[in-house]
Amino acid sequence: MDTKTLVQEKYGAAARQVRESGSVACGDPALRCCDPITTNLYDEAQKSGLPASAVLASLGCGNPTALIELKAGETVLDLGSGGGIDVLLSARRVGPTGKAYGLDMTDDMLALARENHRQAGQENVEFLKGEIENIPLPDGSVDVVISNCVINLSADKGRVLREAFRVLKPGGRFAVSDVVVRGEVPEEVRKNMLLWVGCIAGALEEREYAGKLAEAGFSGISIEPTRVHSIEDARQFLMESGIDVDRIAPLVEGKFMSAFIRATKPGGGCCAPGCCG
Repeated sequence: MDTKTLVQEKYGAAARQVRESGSVACGDPALRCCDPITTNLYDEAQKSGLPASAVLASLGCGNPTALIELKAGETVLDLGSGGGIDVLLSARRVGPTGKAYGLDMTDDMLALARENHRQAGQENVEFLKGEIENIPLPDGSVDVVISNCVINLSADKGRVLREAFRVLKPGGRFAVSDVVVRGEVPEEVRKNMLLWVGCIAGALEEREYAGKLAEAGFSGISIEPTRVHSIEDARQFLMESGIDVDRIAPLVEGKFMSAFIRATKPGGGCCAPGCCG
């Protein structure tokens, strides 16, 4: 089974669980690895007023909406928007003169997101069906691209980043939460840890991530760790996978993390005191 099909099946099942039982998406046995990675990402003020199912369906590894400045009137695109929590939060911040798009390829997640949109009653929201490797928006049409632990799931990350660059306006910002790897890790260990950290992950080493952003045309690239994932958090999952946790612990500690990744599309003009000489 290819990565795309696996992602659709697992995340579709998570959406159905939320819709049918009203329970957290990670309660699905196939996604139990998400906990504790997806927990405590949103504070009570952010969750207030959101449909409960938008919160229950959150399967991210960070909170990009808390780490990027969004301005009234801006257009935001969330790649792999899932149940829609980051789209709804972004729509609040850009206000009625702005717009927040969510893009997802999974029908069940889109159905859940659209129901959450209906319940939230926010008019400046639109959910699109499509793949993050082929964004169905025109060149230079958005101010900010966000994403929450989704780019690591793509089999062609370079194309995702080039597409993000294409749809951003000059001076537009790329601000995503994602899983990254710091330093070298043996392939056997990497494979099992990535399955745990991202549920179906193919995380890049942080220097490779920065390199792909630069190749796509971005500047001002930064990668800031937000949560380092401990081997102890993964102990049960790895033991069930037949891995000797104590043996691999020295090879893993401090190397798998959630991070906030920022970059800018050049060409936005002067925006800082004295920058124009």
